[in-house]
Amino acid sequence: MSELTESVQQMIQEFAKLPGIGRKSAERIAYHLLKIEKQDALALADSIRNVKENVRYCANCYNLAEQELCEICRDLSRDQTLLCVVEQPRDLIVLEQTGKYNGLYHVLLGRIAPLDQVEADQLSIDALIKRIKKGNFKEVILGTNPTVEGDGTALHIMNRLIDVPIKITRLARGITTGNELQFANKEMLADAISERQILR
Repeated sequence: MSELTESVQQMIQEFAKLPGIGRKSAERIAYHLLKIEKQDALALADSIRNVKENVRYCANCYNLAEQELCEICRDLSRDQTLLCVVEQPRDLIVLEQTGKYNGLYHVLLGRIAPLDQVEADQLSIDALIKRIKKGNFKEVILGTNPTVEGDGTALHIMNRLIDVPIKITRLARGITTGNELQFANKEMLADAISERQILR
């Protein structure tokens, strides 16, 4: 790689660290950035800096936020008695796009996955349980992905809520087992919300 400058090599190495980006893709991105206008390249750099400096997890639900609370938690017009539990902020986004859900959310920031060394105490499950116990929720919707890990995480949460008198439901299985919410279409997700199954 002697034909590349040190700066270009470093940029390629950084891009190659991103998920789904191999060495060849990293090189294409780097060469693209070298070709575009300086202001466009710097705008990308600024957007990355702004995200790292300004975006945090909502203090209430762990969604992405730029203030202490996210927009959904600040919206008092939403149904304060419904709580949908999802694995990641991207799952929340796809459910919101259906337009069929107007309750609140709780983002776990992952799922229990022992093979990947991810245990329950590494997620926001403790905060979820505290939130449910002190809140006025009538229903908790377990919106974890229909995978082995997602189902295991949902079961763990149900067990933690065994003494809490609250209705617990699960998204309907219009979503194929093994798939993730982010890859389902809006119609499928809308059906999964409206036809959710009662677990307890």
